[in-house]
Amino acid sequence: MNNSVDNLIIGAGPGGLACAAKLAENGRSVLVIERKQIIGPKVCAGGITWSGLLAYVPEELIEGAFCDQFVHTNMQHIRVRAANPIIATISRKNLGQWMAATADKAGAEIITGARVQSIYSDHVKVKDPSGNTRTIGWKNLIGADGATSMVRKFLGLQTKKMGVGINYMVPGKCRTMQWHLNTRLFGSGYGWIFPHKDVISIGAFSDVDNCPPAELKKQLLFWAADQGYNLRKEQAGAALVNSDFQGCFFNNIFLIGDAAGLASPLTGEGIYPAIVSGEAVARKILDPQYRAPEIAAMVRKQKKHQKVIRLSAKHPLLCSVLMEWLVLLLRLKIIDFHTLEMAG
Repeated sequence: MNNSVDNLIIGAGPGGLACAAKLAENGRSVLVIERKQIIGPKVCAGGITWSGLLAYVPEELIEGAFCDQFVHTNMQHIRVRAANPIIATISRKNLGQWMAATADKAGAEIITGARVQSIYSDHVKVKDPSGNTRTIGWKNLIGADGATSMVRKFLGLQTKKMGVGINYMVPGKCRTMQWHLNTRLFGSGYGWIFPHKDVISIGAFSDVDNCPPAELKKQLLFWAADQGYNLRKEQAGAALVNSDFQGCFFNNIFLIGDAAGLASPLTGEGIYPAIVSGEAVARKILDPQYRAPEIAAMVRKQKKHQKVIRLSAKHPLLCSVLMEWLVLLLRLKIIDFHTLEMAG
């Protein structure tokens, strides 16, 4: 581990690794610090939007691709069909391992099992894999360390818009990709059933103010049992999702993905915003005049999603009406499914 580096990235998720690869490909020195021993695994449904991520993920990593999306509300049951796949599923571990190999091949240094203890204006204190505390200097600091980002806190940014996802990975096979917008159970959120290669992702997502985590888990277990899945003896995973965007560029400090608050508050989609913002931050470091239009486009989409959440939070009946109206528009093909994507 070097004592100083031009670009220090905290977090080896998709955003941090995308940034590392882009910088290293352009000859910049990069060190990525990841607190976990293994890169990749994360609490996540593993669904990626085909139109948004096809350019970033090799086809051999795709576990399932679905032209049909089955959407259920309190009153409607529809099938949304497209000529090309709308959503694909992917293993977060496989994605992370592939992205880490790509960044490593480009020349980035990646240290796993190392924890950042404190951040200062030009260096960090890190407990390395051997348990020793090291001081590492940096010229550019990139926070790709998730919804509870230390880098974000160092910048003094508060986080008020937060969602939570709860996920179970259950052995088995399933043919259909399902979205359940049950406002009685999940408020403005939804339950999902996403088929993977040999497992099924079953979970729920909601804004924490609309449906607190404990209540969300309770409703998820009830709903899953009604769908024929007894999850009470299965191991649950939970993760916070940050949608409180307040910027990515702060002089020589940068935020990526969930650390920047770029996830969708409506769907919880975060892989695409992480990768796109990671590459945008790299471009900004390489060219300080770069204006990052891709981030501006995602923020515009996020604001639209946030409006739905704000209206839904005002009254449960209004939430139900909004969801029914949204699905009706999908049913009538006035809007398409890509409207719900951060890449749309």
